[in-house]
Amino acid sequence: MSGIRLDHIAITVEQIAEARPLLESALGGAPAYGGVSPAYTFHQWRFAGGGRLEILEPRGSDGFLRRFLEQRGSGIHHVTFLVPSLDAAYERARAHGYDIVGHDASSRDWKEAFLHPRQALGIVVQLAEPAASETPATPRAGNAASAPSPVRLVGLRMRARSRERARILWERVLGGQCQEGPGEALIHRWPESPLRLSVLVDAAASEGAICIEYATDRPVAWPAEPPPVLGAPFVRVSVAE
Repeated sequence: MSGIRLDHIAITVEQIAEARPLLESALGGAPAYGGVSPAYTFHQWRFAGGGRLEILEPRGSDGFLRRFLEQRGSGIHHVTFLVPSLDAAYERARAHGYDIVGHDASSRDWKEAFLHPRQALGIVVQLAEPAASETPATPRAGNAASAPSPVRLVGLRMRARSRERARILWERVLGGQCQEGPGEALIHRWPESPLRLSVLVDAAASEGAICIEYATDRPVAWPAEPPPVLGAPFVRVSVAE
């Protein structure tokens, strides 16, 4: 299963403009891409090492992102994996018991399908086959000169009810390489991605995203509590973890 890459982590918010100061002034993120679809507006920021964070803002008063905000508030929405063959990823997921939703192969530039969070460890998983190596989007200009040095976006920390559930999804379906981490966590990496997934196993807890991990040697002015505009906790980790 070579060629699969954990491409980015996505957060849904009410307004992208309110999230931008935290991402740029605190974390040093550089504006990378942005675009508009009928259902939402999105922008991406790039961090040290190449990790990217995507921020989504719903358009209109209805739609899946608006429902997400009404039910949960701002927070981590999905992870996106780029795959060399959507058909192969689709069949592999089906063979392991996953239901596929939102399958759309109508465009040669961007084919996609989704795993529902009820099955995919509490988070939406987007599978995408782009025509090119980069996400098809419009480059954005940013005020990078005034931003501090970027932190390294390490990845996403999650919780699963069992080791087997985590390993089936991230290894057998999506080709991740697994190793033991601190506290018996499972660390999943993809050779072509700067991002990782760290999975804590707790049979009694709800599955889903816990926090976004970052690393840096400089001080970061970050709120002690998750900022409401993002909803997601950001936790500083050692690069050796």
